[in-house]
Amino acid sequence: MASIIVTSGEQTGEFLPLGRRTSVIGRGEALPLQVLDDFVSRRHLRIRFDETAEGYYAEDMVSKHGTFVNQRRITTSVPLSDGDVIRIGQTTLLFTNEDFDDRESALEHYKKFGEKARTTRKQ
Repeated sequence: MASIIVTSGEQTGEFLPLGRRTSVIGRGEALPLQVLDDFVSRRHLRIRFDETAEGYYAEDMVSKHGTFVNQRRITTSVPLSDGDVIRIGQTTLLFTNEDFDDRESALEHYKKFGEKARTTRKQ
């Protein structure tokens, strides 16, 4: 399936397996992924699986501070691709097509992703 990994903020390393459903992310205590960030709304971001398109979509839930995918503020439903970076408040999330059994495997995936994304400097 797919997962969201928290890559910055108080919950770095937490992850949410998405499955084939709609998941809401925000500060609300009853949400599947609660983000402890004062700049995140109670119901900030919705990630839904579209059966027809066989893909995941991110939607801002009219949050005060907005939702950004790859540094662009979104105002409509946006398709997600493996490696997309989502920012809500001061917290960043990584969307991946991978599923994880535990926090350690999610963190290991994030570390490997970070190594691939890092550019080298010429001397």
